[in-house]
Amino acid sequence: MGDEMIDDAEDIEEVDVEQKARDKVAKEISEIRRRRTKSEKKRFLTNKEDYVLFAGFGYGALFALVIFCMSSGIFGSSTTLDHKASQTFLDTGEECEDIEDTPWIHIFPENDLEYFSLAGHNLVDGYALMNYSITEVDNTWAGISEELVKEVEDGRAYFEAPYETLGVGEYQIYFEVTIFNNSDITNASIVEDGAKITKTIDFELEITDGGFFSFLPFVDSDTKSEVRITDSGSRTCWTTKDLGDWGYILMAAELGGGRETAMLTGGTAGIPAWWMAFISLSLSAVTLLVIYPIMYKIYHQDTDDVLSRTHISRLVEDSLNKTAKRLNILVDWELYKIESRELSIDIMVPYKNTDATLSDSKDVRAEVLREILEEFAIFRVFKPVQLTVRTIGINQAIDFDSGVGIGTGAEGAELEDEQDYSSFFSELHTLSRVEDEVRDSLDLFFTRRSDVQMEGAVVTSDDSVIFVSVIYRPTQKFAFFRFKKTTDEVEIELYRYISERNQDLLGSQELIVKARNQISTLADRSGAGRVESGGKDDDRIVAVAKQDGLGGKMLQTKFLGNTLSTVEYMANEKREMINKWGFWGLIVFVWIPFMASGVLVGAMLGLLSRMKFSRVLAATFIGGAIASVTWAYTAEGIVKFMHQYKLEAVIPLIIIVFIGAAFLHIRSTKVRRQTELFEDTLLDNFHADVHAKYGEN
Repeated sequence: MGDEMIDDAEDIEEVDVEQKARDKVAKEISEIRRRRTKSEKKRFLTNKEDYVLFAGFGYGALFALVIFCMSSGIFGSSTTLDHKASQTFLDTGEECEDIEDTPWIHIFPENDLEYFSLAGHNLVDGYALMNYSITEVDNTWAGISEELVKEVEDGRAYFEAPYETLGVGEYQIYFEVTIFNNSDITNASIVEDGAKITKTIDFELEITDGGFFSFLPFVDSDTKSEVRITDSGSRTCWTTKDLGDWGYILMAAELGGGRETAMLTGGTAGIPAWWMAFISLSLSAVTLLVIYPIMYKIYHQDTDDVLSRTHISRLVEDSLNKTAKRLNILVDWELYKIESRELSIDIMVPYKNTDATLSDSKDVRAEVLREILEEFAIFRVFKPVQLTVRTIGINQAIDFDSGVGIGTGAEGAELEDEQDYSSFFSELHTLSRVEDEVRDSLDLFFTRRSDVQMEGAVVTSDDSVIFVSVIYRPTQKFAFFRFKKTTDEVEIELYRYISERNQDLLGSQELIVKARNQISTLADRSGAGRVESGGKDDDRIVAVAKQDGLGGKMLQTKFLGNTLSTVEYMANEKREMINKWGFWGLIVFVWIPFMASGVLVGAMLGLLSRMKFSRVLAATFIGGAIASVTWAYTAEGIVKFMHQYKLEAVIPLIIIVFIGAAFLHIRSTKVRRQTELFEDTLLDNFHADVHAKYGEN
């Protein structure tokens, strides 16, 4: 007797401790909810992230305007910008040749056609006397020279110098242009500003057949002469229009294949290092100053407001209780499971239908998910939720779209040995008449509506309830985007119409109307901000709570949402390193030329590691700036090295490899994330537990 009393006391004490813990968790959740929902209106430009976001939009607009004006020719074709930059520390080479207002010569080889393109630019009107000669580097005559008189058109005169008769060796080509007032040079005189201009470049000629890379489809395997410029003299200054055009190309290359691809592309074309660094820096700055403040405003929470796993479990449990009570279902809490993983929150809900249940498993799943996501939105929990709902017990086969299983009894219903069916037969005619009238009302409702049509309906009734289940489809084209009425609104309209039209027949019976849009998805019905599916043959999805505001809607679009989830996954993989090395580790991470080490991933890393906003901004900007400058000023050296060792054919291959590597890295990361996100361990255990308790059902 004494032992039993001791055991009872211990049980009571254990219950009290558990109840106190639950009350404490509930109190903490309530306090966080109060802080999150307090109606305190904040003006824009209140916090530092607002100023950074404003600066980001401002600089982005200015940068886009400058590039557009340069490329469209609004600023003209001046070379002053490049010429001035070449006179400063920004350009590590020699001062470029200013060609804005003075005549100049451009010489470059057309290797496919085996001739030099010789052209004079900014020439005055008249007739150009052009001649060239090719000699070996020791001034030994190579036997090639030619002279031509040609009229200047639009300030330009053009000449071709074949070199297919030359053998392998090192040469010089000399080209000069003089402008006369007549095509008869013997009797002509030099026009004003038409004095002779000249240019000499050194080149090396070799015979190529594609070499080691001849097996590649873009490498020509035929034997031919090929010229490689060894000394082109001082480079010609780039015009503002050309720099603007290359701005678009460099941005596309960096977005498509990373910073390394952009720099190699620009270095091969001879783009000034300072311009490549400016484009890369600007792209990083706009990305960082715009997207990072938006991510911070949405995802950042004060330490006191961050929900623990215990808080999340209690919040889900309370939400599930509310939904179960509203839908009249019984949750089997013994088999119920919840696991808060690094990537998602997995919830398994087994439930039983009751005699008052008027929702099938699809609707139950949508309603449970809606309740949970609405709560998560309040507490800024934007981790994906993976919800599995399964009916158990004798009423699991009820289908409220077809009416199959309705009225077969319910869990806990008592069966009598002898049942009196007289009341049933006496009321059968009345019930049948009510159902017919309700069906007529349904037909009439949808006949008079031009925006929706009925795809199917079920009407059932007993002495207390008339249940109407309708599936409808909008008739508009592109209804997914254009049809604005929600299912709740259609249900209310249908309920009012049937009630008013059959007021005399309904009597004491309760009318329950359920409608479903045939083209609606679980995301629509649950109010999810973003969803991801497990695959074509997998009906599992994960849903993320809806985020308010323009920033939240932007980040929950399919493209940005997928991008951000991948970035978050990559950042999670590197979080341990940043937690160890902090500010300086973040700088190095953004700086190093590895895949997925840009400013956006770095910013997400700092955010996940709960570093201060300003420190993350500074670290990622410094790391990104060092990376841009480093690659811009080494790209030219890399290209020269490849020219020196005759590896020009490798440059396009390296660019393709960089782009392919970036694509494969992002793709493999997405696959790894999705595999981990939809792993089956908890789901398999859940179904095994249901089978163990209820058998095959």
